[in-house]
This record gives sequence, structure tokens and C-alpha cells, in this order.
Amino acid sequence: MLKLGYKASAEQFAPSKLLAFSVLAEQVGFDSVFISDHFQPWKHTDGHAPNALAWLGALGASTQRVVMGTSVLTPTFRYHPSIVAQAFGTLGAMFPNRVVLGVGTGEGLNEVPSTGMAWPETRERFARLREACQLIRKLWTEDRVSFEGQYYRTEKATVYDKPARPVPIYVAAAGPQVAKYAGRSAQGFICTSGKAWKLYTETLLPNVEEGLKLASNPPTEYDRMIEMKVSFDIDRERAMQDTRHWAALALTPEEKVSVEDPIEMERLSAALPVERAASRWIVSTDPDEHIEKIQPYVEMGFRHLVFHAPGPDQERFLRLYGEQVLPRLRRRFD
Repeated sequence: MLKLGYKASAEQFAPSKLLAFSVLAEQVGFDSVFISDHFQPWKHTDGHAPNALAWLGALGASTQRVVMGTSVLTPTFRYHPSIVAQAFGTLGAMFPNRVVLGVGTGEGLNEVPSTGMAWPETRERFARLREACQLIRKLWTEDRVSFEGQYYRTEKATVYDKPARPVPIYVAAAGPQVAKYAGRSAQGFICTSGKAWKLYTETLLPNVEEGLKLASNPPTEYDRMIEMKVSFDIDRERAMQDTRHWAALALTPEEKVSVEDPIEMERLSAALPVERAASRWIVSTDPDEHIEKIQPYVEMGFRHLVFHAPGPDQERFLRLYGEQVLPRLRRRFD
């Protein structure tokens, strides 16, 4: 069955406004809500960066059925894995079967300013992620955990408040190694739309499948989740201009990976023409055309589509999407 989610744009809106949007998302028919966990936003002017752990507790208390989680959180630098285990254990106990821990290897923009550390290479970031997930799972399933890893350690640690079943862990990946790890060791995989087609068909999804074949205890239902970058409006010019708010997504990895200052990220983004800002988005004014552009992602095997809209009027987007797009998607693919 297709699952349709809403991406809560934490970098763009104040926490209380973001909460109201997410409550409305449940009301208009979305199945899930995912929030990114950034210490700093993509831009300094009018930017926001709420603590995702605190915000998810408010979301759970304000809704009844949506699945909620992080897309994504880095459990390796700002947070010690034991704190992540405690926080998501609490969320899972309070809102059973409604919580997902989405994790990734991180970005310097979030981790360097808050820690003052030197940003490590990909190999170390991946090793830290694997070790952190191992420790988190131990803390959810064992008591008095004394852990001695390469990067983390605990001494007779216990997470006392946790759900009967561990919270599912989804792993975000943009390359083959982490994608294979996501298949081998996680309950779900996260990526984003709008990138080169071969990345999905020849790198990410094949490596997830390879990882699933290597898994010692593969899940009965594995969630293939993708953040769909969509700018949908009855006014095409408005839909195009809305993408400027997230122009940073159109920067190449080489242009932004070492950027640790939101003021510099804002400068780089503002210099992009609107055509390039819109290049990462499905821009459309017609719901049927819109679904045609989404269909190839479903045909590739993605069954959990989390929609990220770039514009400032999220209520307008949510109501339009709830009326014109979500029902058509369900009729077409369910």
C-alpha cells in the first residue's frame, strides 16, 4: 500500500506554525509527518532550526494517527547515541507504532558550529553511524549496557522507558555503501527526489536490495521512502517562484558540503537563477500531469512518498494537495 507523507520544513517555519501545518496534514489525509533535525538552517535570514526531539513530542500529543519521525537526524556528533536511544525510546513508549528514527551521516552545517570539531571524512562518518545504531539498538533491547566502541562507550546504561518493540530505524543514503548498509541493517531506506535517474536505478536501489539479501534477519516489510520535492499550485509562476525558498537544494554537493555558515549558504543560494532553483522540484499546475511525473518513482519501487513543498503558504499547499492530488494518487497506485 502506498503511504503518503508530509515533510515539515523545520528550516523555514517557526515551531508552532510548523506544528499547526502538520496537524492540518493529518486532517487533509496525509499518513506521516517527517521533520529534519538541523542545528542551523539553510539560510540565516528568517531561518529556523527547532529541536526535532522536543517538536516530535508536541506533534504526537497533537495528532491521532500519523506516523512521525526524523528525516534525518545525525546520532553521532551533537548527540551521543545513548541520548538518541533515550529520546526515541520515550517517544515510542508514548506513541506506540507511530515513531520512526531516521538517521544519516550528517553535514558540517549542523555539526561543526555546535561542537567546534573538525569535520571528518565520509569513511569516519559512516563508521560512527554504524556504531551509533548498534549501541542504540542495544539500549532498546538490553539492560545495564556496558559498551566499548571505537567512538562511543557506556557504563551499565539502561533506557528505562521504551516501547515493547524497538522503534524502526530508517537510514538515509546518497551512495552505494550506505545504501547497502540501509538494506542490511535497517527497517527502511530514505532518499530524495530530483537527482540523476541512474543514481536511483543503478546505485541506490540495487544496493539496498543487495543489503537486504545479506541481512541476517530481514524485516517482513521494508519501507522504501523518498522525499518528493514538489511545487504544486494552480498558478505556475507562483509554483516556480516558491522554489527560490529552497534554492540551496540545487547546489551541487561540491558547492555546499564544506559550507558551515548559513550566511554563506544563503549567499550561494540567492545567486542561483529560478530555473536552477526549480530544477530539483516537480513543478506543476495540473494534478494529472503532476501524478504522471510522480509515477516513475512509484514504478521504481518507492512506496512511501513524503512530499516537501517549498512555498511560504503551506496551508494552501496542504489543502490543494489533499483535495486534488492525494485521492488521485491512491486511486492510481493502491
